[in-house]
Amino acid sequence: MIRGLVTPLDYSRARRLLRRDPIMAALMREHGPCGLADALRVDHLSALVRAIIFQQLSTKAASTIHGRFIGLLPAGRITAAALVDVTDEQFRSVGVSRQKALYLRDLAGKVNSREVTLEGLEDLDDESVIAALTTVKGIGRWTAEMFLMFRLHRPDVLPVGDLGIVSAVQKAYGLRKRPTPDRLRKLGDAWKPYRTIACWYLWRSLDNQGAVSSASTAKRARTPAGPDRKSEGTREKAIRRSP
Repeated sequence: MIRGLVTPLDYSRARRLLRRDPIMAALMREHGPCGLADALRVDHLSALVRAIIFQQLSTKAASTIHGRFIGLLPAGRITAAALVDVTDEQFRSVGVSRQKALYLRDLAGKVNSREVTLEGLEDLDDESVIAALTTVKGIGRWTAEMFLMFRLHRPDVLPVGDLGIVSAVQKAYGLRKRPTPDRLRKLGDAWKPYRTIACWYLWRSLDNQGAVSSASTAKRARTPAGPDRKSEGTREKAIRRSP
């Protein structure tokens, strides 16, 4: 059984719940129906490849590199076998950094060896999905949370390390200081079990187009050096219009 997939009924219930928060109600009026489902990726591997490529880049730059990279692959299809066959020179030719090439190869190797089994992720709870994905180099908690939200469409994810969410909450709620992870969790208690949908509206309030790409938010709030670290490279999601 697929766990936690957001349904139309969930959206209806989420609207009723989130409207109890006057600030969230205002964001919902401003931005209309939640467009979370529009950001779903075609398959698990493609979603993870995109997430890695998008880390710490602007949406425009990342989209260009991602498109060129797909053009390298046979029939434009992302498979683990195809990733393994990409050479260092090919990675460089389309703008994929040496570090990200390493991450993509590690992902492909672990998928090929079945160390990471993508096919069964739908059946796992959120924390088990995060535990499985973060065994891959370059995938930290933030990227795994984006995968939960935008690929598995899980309804109750709150990425407290996402700089877009931090900035959006500070702005929307008029806070003098950026909220700490603990304060975000406490605030998010009122949004359970639909924190993913609340996050979509918070990202939209920054006038990004949604979440997934470590990049859109990177323009407003710089992400730390290195991929997906404690603040998890920040929204590809703030989002990025999903990765």
